[in-house]
Amino acid sequence: MSKKHVVVGMSGGVDSSVAAYLLKQQGYAVTGLFMKNWEDDDTDTHCTSRQDFLDAASVADLLDIPFEAVNFSEAYKERVFSNFLAEYRAGRTPNPDVLCNAEIKFKAFLEHALQLGADYIATGHYAQIREFNGVFQLLKGEDGTKDQSYFLYRLNQEQLANALFPIGHLYKREVRKIARDLKLPNSTKKDSTGICFIGERPFREFLSRYLPREPGDIQTSDGTVVGKHLGLMYYTIGQRQGLGIGGTRTGADCPWFVCGKDMDNNVLIVVQGHDHPRLLQSSVKALDLTWISNEEPHCDWVYGAKTRYRQSDAPCTIAHVSDGHCQIDFAQSQWAITPGQSVVVYESNVCLGGGIIGE
Repeated sequence: MSKKHVVVGMSGGVDSSVAAYLLKQQGYAVTGLFMKNWEDDDTDTHCTSRQDFLDAASVADLLDIPFEAVNFSEAYKERVFSNFLAEYRAGRTPNPDVLCNAEIKFKAFLEHALQLGADYIATGHYAQIREFNGVFQLLKGEDGTKDQSYFLYRLNQEQLANALFPIGHLYKREVRKIARDLKLPNSTKKDSTGICFIGERPFREFLSRYLPREPGDIQTSDGTVVGKHLGLMYYTIGQRQGLGIGGTRTGADCPWFVCGKDMDNNVLIVVQGHDHPRLLQSSVKALDLTWISNEEPHCDWVYGAKTRYRQSDAPCTIAHVSDGHCQIDFAQSQWAITPGQSVVVYESNVCLGGGIIGE
């Protein structure tokens, strides 16, 4: 009987490298694949894709597995980056990693792997998959500090049926130990952070390449002008740093926070104090809903939901599910809910799905 064939998305990082090793140890026929999703800045000092490719190739050589690179940059620009720019242009704060997983890593990559004759694809995500009563469920990763199910909530049954998460049951420290024991060349490589195509470069500098700056007033909620902003696209709800205004009115030691944007008048609205009422919401409208099991959640059950990554699940109920949107009501008000980000719903450690936060 021939071995099951798995194509592993190898990013050059330690997680996907260990994932490839574990699959080979489990008896799979493993092929490593490096996805090139961005090529606008190949010569830019902030772009790490060349080094990432070399790291992935070195690991594949050490593990003695076939390795190839595939350029998905056109698909990425069309399916992910265009949405990223449109959302910022509209004053919202998108999460491109969510769309990248749904459209590139588990669609374009999956389609390519199946054409190669693969039975599965695998990645180094900290999440788990379980089949329960004929339905594939997405579970949180065992390591709660690294769980990445939030970024995977848009995956469907077909995608989960063809995917493996080999390190989802491990803690990060265990993954690092495996890499060190194997003497992988990237065993001590720092985890990547932030938006992949921006890297370590200043965010404002990057965005200004694609969207024109439109400076305007910073105002308090009562209309008092307290400063100038560089462009609404550069700011997000709850932002404290980089506003360029000192403490006034309620005290010099009380920091300012962004609480809203008036797109029609190009005004950034700010308030003072972390717990200002304008920064707290007890409900959120979720748009463009995706439910992993294809079944809508019950409207009278208590679930947990998070409106940003690394947030604890907050008790909530779901109401008014219709036409691809719903209202999520929280037991306690949530801080700095941000339009364009995702609200993801859980039942215990099972990720049910979610949607994009509306205005």
